[in-house]
Amino acid sequence: MRVNEGTTDRVIRVVLGIVLIVLAVAGWLKPAGPWVFGILGAVSLLTGLTGFCALYRLFGISTCPVPQQKK
Repeated sequence: MRVNEGTTDRVIRVVLGIVLIVLAVAGWLKPAGPWVFGILGAVSLLTGLTGFCALYRLFGISTCPVPQQKK
């Protein structure tokens, strides 16, 4: 996997993921189903920590400012 997320993108995803997980666990998102927001938070957190987004790769998007070299 190549990194395709820039630093700002990753920070936003990690913060958003943590917020969504906390809100889901706290039960503040009951009408929409806390498990939905928990899953969205977990995916956001995971992509932020790894720096790789499968949807970005599918659509050919990269917010990473440094071009990646093939190994």
